[in-house]
Amino acid sequence: MRIGLISDVHGNMPALAAVLEDMPDVNEYVHAGDIVGYGPDPEAVIETFHEYDITSIQGNHDRAVLGEFHDNFHDIPKTAALWTTDRLGTDALAYLEELSTELELYDGRVRVAHGAPDKPNEYTYPEEFSASLLSDESVLVLGHTHMQAISKFDDGIVVNPGSIGLPRDGDWRAGYAVLDLNTNRVDLHRVEYPKDKVQRRIEEYDLPSELADGIEHGELVFGRTKRSVQDSVE
Repeated sequence: MRIGLISDVHGNMPALAAVLEDMPDVNEYVHAGDIVGYGPDPEAVIETFHEYDITSIQGNHDRAVLGEFHDNFHDIPKTAALWTTDRLGTDALAYLEELSTELELYDGRVRVAHGAPDKPNEYTYPEEFSASLLSDESVLVLGHTHMQAISKFDDGIVVNPGSIGLPRDGDWRAGYAVLDLNTNRVDLHRVEYPKDKVQRRIEEYDLPSELADGIEHGELVFGRTKRSVQDSVE
């Protein structure tokens, strides 16, 4: 069985469409949280999740759209979250609310968490990947940092498939991964998409201009280029 691993779509429909088109044949899709927030197409993204039957957990921006802001939630994502709340209908909001914060899938072989196991708002950067993050699962899938990375240990694999909607590792292309459950092999991928379309819609809807800049450069200007004091504010 082959699983398409995705994360942090953040309402970026052109990027999601490009990933789904580029992805090799897979049996199922698994998303590590933050379906919406930041991007200008939350309705279309949620509809696509239903269409492709994408299994997802709830990210911190999904919770923000539901009115739950964790400590130090920055003004820029808060503005985008409030805008997203106004865009979404009752059914879409109910869908986000019903998502779990973590999932164990495929008879416990895969665990999916947004920030860190049992710590959904905590960043786990690639340099912090370690075997101690693993429990009984063979593959731990994380999101939240928007930084694509994989580490292999004797007890299993820790992988962040990268952000589809707004990468923060200096590469603007949408990231994803493919997991082969038969071999426990994970391959990382990047794909270009028409980012100008998203940037124009950000401007059209008067969303913060920093979001368009972040899409252009693969990094948010208020975020992290190297580890910084701003790590905790998004």
